Amino acid sequence: MAQSVLGSLILGYRPLWNRTRKLAGIQLYAHNEASVAVDAAHLLRTLQELWTASSPPLLISAQTRQLLCDLLEHAPRGAPWIEVRGDWLSDSAIYARVRAAHQRGLKLVWRGGAHQLPEADVARCFDNSLLTLRPEDAAAALQAAPPARPGATPQAPRAASPVLAGQMYEGVASRALMELCLDHSNALALAGWPSEDVLYGLRHHPQQPSHAVIFKLMKAIDAEQSLETFEDIMGEDPLLAYRFMVYTNSAALGLRTGIDSLRRGLVMMGYSSIKRWLSDQLPHASTDPNMHPVRETMVMRARLTAHLLDAGIEHDLRREIYLCGLLSHIDELLGEPLGTILRRLPLSERIYDATVLNTGPYTGGLQMACALETDDASAIRQLCETFEMDLEEVNRALLRVLADLDVERK
Repeated sequence: MAQSVLGSLILGYRPLWNRTRKLAGIQLYAHNEASVAVDAAHLLRTLQELWTASSPPLLISAQTRQLLCDLLEHAPRGAPWIEVRGDWLSDSAIYARVRAAHQRGLKLVWRGGAHQLPEADVARCFDNSLLTLRPEDAAAALQAAPPARPGATPQAPRAASPVLAGQMYEGVASRALMELCLDHSNALALAGWPSEDVLYGLRHHPQQPSHAVIFKLMKAIDAEQSLETFEDIMGEDPLLAYRFMVYTNSAALGLRTGIDSLRRGLVMMGYSSIKRWLSDQLPHASTDPNMHPVRETMVMRARLTAHLLDAGIEHDLRREIYLCGLLSHIDELLGEPLGTILRRLPLSERIYDATVLNTGPYTGGLQMACALETDDASAIRQLCETFEMDLEEVNRALLRVLADLDVERK
């Protein structure tokens, strides 16, 4: 039997975030072993079958030269964007394919340092760039931009900035540089998000659930939507989900049995009580747009964990696995040890074991969901071997989750 193309590749992903801090697309890493030939045309057909009109745009980042050549040769007009590393263009075979792909209307993205931009004749082959700023370039960009003051009239740049408008940037680790790229220089998107620095900047302010998610849930309750809808919306914010479970298990509420899931808490409280509790949360809720990518990354991880550990018809088990993924990094929001946080709730020991002890039945799925957020093919391969996970099924789960993501379209 012929092997599926998804069994011949190691995939990973990285979100692309736009100026409104919403998902603009997905960078899809694709790695193949040197000894394994990959049917690039089959890969593109598979993506086309899984993707819908509402799925996020894709930027395919081939991690080997042979796979890049095959994609450039077989991708039809209208295919996902294809990344080409600037230093690979010295390979005449790749450069020839780039020119031919451009001539037939393929959208290509040049990837490299902002200080090493291609010559004009090469640059004409590309629709956009994924750029990296050197430390000295980042410093120069920050110095060139006038400091932003609330309510002040925008000032002209002090000097020419190395940050080019309309391009994509990666490796942006600071909140200040992120805001300069997106807000001041009108970058198309950032690949990845400076979550650590965003959270560090808010370290003196207790994290609050999202105002938008709370309001969305209140509207759903008013509209008398289904219990599943309420649970899905609450699961869009790890902090809201956690606080809800802490509240439902508090002595003040006086419930006789421990609440170990969002569904059980929703059923036990009743809709009017839930809405009153949400109304109390709303005045203090977070409206900081920079936190949206932080929360959304945690939600993606939860969805992927649940898909990787397919619980079949066991809906309760699937919800438990989702909660495991959702809360797996909540210590980053609360600034406390994860074990301390989770012990406040009567959760399944399987969740504690996977997130704190790295043991138990959910460990493989959770570790794989985290590994897929990178381009580390060796780590993904090792996890497949350690937990006896089928590579094709892992890739299929990843693509299904990515295809179902919501994206803001202008």
